[in-house]
Amino acid sequence: MPLSLVSGHAPHREGPLTFAALLLLAAYSVRVLATSLPGWAKDLLHAAMALAWAVALLDLAVRWRDSRLGVAYPRHHPLSVVVALLPLLRPLQFVPIYEGVRRRRRRPALSVPARVIVYTGLAVVLIGFTAALTVYWVERSAPGASIRSFGTAVWWACATLATVGYGDAVPVTPGGRVVAVALMACGVALLGAVTGAFSTYLLRVFDDERGPRDEGSGDGRGPSRE
Repeated sequence: MPLSLVSGHAPHREGPLTFAALLLLAAYSVRVLATSLPGWAKDLLHAAMALAWAVALLDLAVRWRDSRLGVAYPRHHPLSVVVALLPLLRPLQFVPIYEGVRRRRRRPALSVPARVIVYTGLAVVLIGFTAALTVYWVERSAPGASIRSFGTAVWWACATLATVGYGDAVPVTPGGRVVAVALMACGVALLGAVTGAFSTYLLRVFDDERGPRDEGSGDGRGPSRE
């Protein structure tokens, strides 16, 4: 099976893989938020999540084999490995996929700030929502927990991603704290990406404004004397 230009992906597989990721997200959300499900419904949701995960791992195995990179594959395509292990993050690959399609079709690219905004916004929504679900699941029944509702979990995820950390809601279980550490790292990385993109945009604007002035002021005769 031929490889695409984007992280070893075959474009025709992205549709089914994205559907599997959305199925996993929906099943996981219902499993966490619906607290009074019958046993057969829980089994059905678990089966859907297992199926979606199996599809992601199978796709990773096929791409790994087709790449012929051996043990070097994760070093060349780290995002592909992360997305296979955490299929909920598959939409994060939309940006590199777009770049590969754009290069092949020779379409104009989005500006750097626009790409960073799209990528960061998508990452914040996906990572924040998934972290809120996970923390709510592991914290809601823990003794002394302050995160006992999904709304509080979303508030905690937003504060953590923004690197604010008010301290009014904190995880107390080992699982919740592991999620918190990962979310802190993601928040710092995303904030750095946005700051860097905004700085690049400002420098470009200043250079564009300064360029015409420099060209207009230089007449090739040097400074005049009165």
